[in-house]
Amino acid sequence: MAKKEQMLRLKFIEEFLRRRKDKGASYEEINDYLERKYEEKSIKPDDLKFTKRTFLRDKEAIKMVFGIDIIYRRSSNTYAIEYDEIDEYHEDVFDNLLLVEAYREVKGKKNVMFFEQRKSRGLHWLNGLVHAITHQKIISLNYTKFWEGVSHKKTMEPYALKEFRNRWYLLANEKDGKDFFLKTFGLDRISDLEISNSTFTPEKIDIENYFKHSFGIIYGDNEQIEEIVLSFDAEQGQYIKTLPMHHSQIILIDNEQEFRIQLTIFPTYDFERELLSHGERVKVISPKSLREHLNNEVKNMLKNYKN
Repeated sequence: MAKKEQMLRLKFIEEFLRRRKDKGASYEEINDYLERKYEEKSIKPDDLKFTKRTFLRDKEAIKMVFGIDIIYRRSSNTYAIEYDEIDEYHEDVFDNLLLVEAYREVKGKKNVMFFEQRKSRGLHWLNGLVHAITHQKIISLNYTKFWEGVSHKKTMEPYALKEFRNRWYLLANEKDGKDFFLKTFGLDRISDLEISNSTFTPEKIDIENYFKHSFGIIYGDNEQIEEIVLSFDAEQGQYIKTLPMHHSQIILIDNEQEFRIQLTIFPTYDFERELLSHGERVKVISPKSLREHLNNEVKNMLKNYKN
């Protein structure tokens, strides 16, 4: 495992070049940026230990470990990340590695880092499922639905993995002779995973686009895409601004009285639960149908609190 200083360098280099986009940066500019970042972190300049040779090693480490290729442009003497290499997944990988390094540093020490106690299980299946997906291998497993409590043997074609609220889900097509349809399976409900030697020919489907207008893991197959306008109080709006509810979020009003946004999504069950979780701090402006539906939901909830 790389030392803390190297982990920070890799993160800062990736962060800097990602922000520079096509412009790129020279070695000298990268070095200046690292010095500024280390100063912000109160790390002594002597601990930087950054030379041209160090940078070239870091460049290869970023490519080997994270799959991000930093190219050199001889004409301008600059380094840059190609645009298609830049996405939120690589950023998440760096952030998680920094978290692991921080955990290693405080291991055995109390009252430093407090982790969420509610953890979803099943992450030990990740490596096997990634292998099956990338090599187009048919898999079989036992799956237990929450409301049944009994496991069922399933054979399926795995397509992708998706995260939602600290849970990971497998997107797969069941091999039951019916038409192709992607279903979601929680990794924490999987047991006895087996990867066969048999392969399958995947359907041509853009998974990212498939869920483009979805909130969570429910695909709005029987829903119509809606333009939903929500109004939050100003304080709650600051949380929604820094952690958007959906990538389609557009800010309509942002002042001391109100934070109003527009989303273009399927109004699925997951999304309704999200709205209800904000209680009185959110109001559905439109569509009217969603506002009336949630009004009925709240009335039914109130029945649970009457004597």
